[in-house]
Amino acid sequence: MSNAQYGDTVTVHYTGKLENGNIFADSKDDDPIAITIGDGKYIPGLENGVIGMEVGEMKTVTLPPEEAFGTRRQELIVKAQRSQFPEHLVPALGKQFQVRHEDGNTFEVTITELDEETVTLDANHPLAGYTLTFNIHLVSIK
Repeated sequence: MSNAQYGDTVTVHYTGKLENGNIFADSKDDDPIAITIGDGKYIPGLENGVIGMEVGEMKTVTLPPEEAFGTRRQELIVKAQRSQFPEHLVPALGKQFQVRHEDGNTFEVTITELDEETVTLDANHPLAGYTLTFNIHLVSIK
């Protein structure tokens, strides 16, 4: 039996948990996800976590923020005037939406604070700054 290595495409089932044990993601009711190890489409710690695993093996990896969704970056949090929002977009705490940057790229922001005049937008990934634990089950290696 071979072990997963850099460049392989693997399929895995996973459960992702926060430090307090709360589950934020679980693939058990879906098809396993396909990861090409090293292509950077998934968080680095998850890709690296499957290296060396054999088909059928289960493993738990705990990832610091730097190997998961990164640390929280203060420069990604901005206050905007309510008057800058289109009329059809009613600001609400926790609401997420996409914003187009001047360079044409879009990114998701979350409204984290509101007052009468301003809306605080956070473009950090919702799991940025968290240590995450993944229970991984390697389903296949191609």
